[in-house]
Amino acid sequence: MPSKDEYSDVFIKPSNIENIDTAMYRFLDEQMNLFALTSAGSKKVPVVFASAERSFLSKKSADGRDSDGTLELPIISIERGSVDKNIATRSTSYFGPTPFFVDPIHGSYIKLNRQIVQDKTNNFLVADNIKNTNGVRRTPGGQAYYPTKDNKKIVTVSYYVPRPVSITTSYTVTIRTSYIQQMNQLVQPFMTIGDFSKAFKIFNDDHSYEAFLAGTYTAQNNSADFTDSERVYVTVILFSVLGYLMGEGDNQIRPKVVKRQNAVEVKIPRERVIVGDIQQFDPASGFYRD
Repeated sequence: MPSKDEYSDVFIKPSNIENIDTAMYRFLDEQMNLFALTSAGSKKVPVVFASAERSFLSKKSADGRDSDGTLELPIISIERGSVDKNIATRSTSYFGPTPFFVDPIHGSYIKLNRQIVQDKTNNFLVADNIKNTNGVRRTPGGQAYYPTKDNKKIVTVSYYVPRPVSITTSYTVTIRTSYIQQMNQLVQPFMTIGDFSKAFKIFNDDHSYEAFLAGTYTAQNNSADFTDSERVYVTVILFSVLGYLMGEGDNQIRPKVVKRQNAVEVKIPRERVIVGDIQQFDPASGFYRD
């Protein structure tokens, strides 16, 4: 297995399910950055992820809860739903360079970048310059470092990363407010996302994903119920994110980055014997050599 120093010049942040969740959270919390009018003035609406433990959220001294742990409204919550990899109805192939090898169990790799290895390419060029061809040096005056245009022994190094696998992740965004005015203030920015398109981009750790907004906003209010329960206005908005996974995450055994160099010259050694080594080829052909 290659050493760790060999890949010290390559660093790629992983694209996993947690990274997609973080991208969705940052889009709502940082990019949309929603505010609502309260009794204390205009305040930023906290965004929480529903995957955290309830005991942790109730004891956490952060926005969204008061001193005794009671949930304060308005608040926006995110819940991740199903993760779909339906290859029967949708193509999840990566349209890019052909992977250099395919393994149905451990996956395959795609070429990320290729660059010339200058020192090794120069070594082949120097070796050809000082090599005799029919007793005459190829370069004027026999200069070893004389530049030539017919050098075909170019050494390159290529970097490969695990082939991305496309998935579709669904998210449920729930907005809870105490007043209809707050709900109007928070729902309207969602209706204008992407202008006339339902698709928009979300980002995290140098990865970008395409998100889609559903056109229906479901209201689950209890304002019409004549009970002694607290009046709450609830609106549910559905999102789907077309993301991709690279590798197996923490359980990955194969290398995260593979580094390969090309072969520029192929040599086939000739077997020699003590007796009976008789010239059977034309010396002028250059194939036979003592």
